Amino acid sequence: MNEPHPHAPHPTDLATRARLLHTLHRGARPLLLANAWDALSARLAARAGAAAIATTSSGVAWSLGAPDGDRLARADAVALVARVASAVELPVTADIESGFAPDAAGVGETVAEVLAAGAVGVNLEDSSHGGPQPLRPAGEQAERLAAARAAAEAAAVPLFLNARVDVFLRHRGAATALVDEALARGRAYLAAGADGVFVPGVTDPELVRTLADGLDAPLNVLAGPGAPDVAALTAAGAARISLGSAIAQAAYGLAARATEEFLAAGTYGALTGALDYGGLNSLMSEAVAPGGSGDAAV
Repeated sequence: MNEPHPHAPHPTDLATRARLLHTLHRGARPLLLANAWDALSARLAARAGAAAIATTSSGVAWSLGAPDGDRLARADAVALVARVASAVELPVTADIESGFAPDAAGVGETVAEVLAAGAVGVNLEDSSHGGPQPLRPAGEQAERLAAARAAAEAAAVPLFLNARVDVFLRHRGAATALVDEALARGRAYLAAGADGVFVPGVTDPELVRTLADGLDAPLNVLAGPGAPDVAALTAAGAARISLGSAIAQAAYGLAARATEEFLAAGTYGALTGALDYGGLNSLMSEAVAPGGSGDAAV
């Protein structure tokens, strides 16, 4: 049995946060997730008014010295989740890529560890990094999702299990065929125990509407530069809109520009607009109320 992380919320509070996370997917407005990759980015999101915190697998992996795509060690990923969860009072949902495990039993172990670290939601993708096919067979992925659900039930936490369908990222073909496959996979994953379906790579409002209407569950879409705004995606039926790695990429873009300017020109213009040192330091000095459930964020 996985022992709770020493700084994780009490299991009772985890259940409260998990129920809140479910509620946030079914409100009049979509759940907006500005994905974090460390404790400070999580606190900045909370300060800006986020109702929940999501991690970005790529931002997390890059910050810990690994590439994205199931290349990060499970222990490192779980430790990062623990730091984020202990930094905020809000529900935390963790991007665990394809589960950091070769089989369904291993996925269950990962989910148990992530719950013990303080998260109450996970994304689990059906991409098969390094496998014989770009995507796992739908039946195999359903088994992995069922193992995740079983681990949550064993921990007595109503985990929000977000099944990521990577058809539009990993396959090519006509939009109609891709939509049909995404719907078939999404329905199979919901039957296996998922609570929501995440289809990255789709932002066209008509396609979003087709997916939202075809799934009896909250639909998550990935937004960012070039995508329709939140109002348009909401009107199309998205219940959850996340930014994925976009904020981390923007932050690293600034790091690259500022470094290049400093080394090449000896100037500091790219650093204009940086957040105040004292403010950031104070933000990280604030204590999180023990057992806080984040209810005030609803």
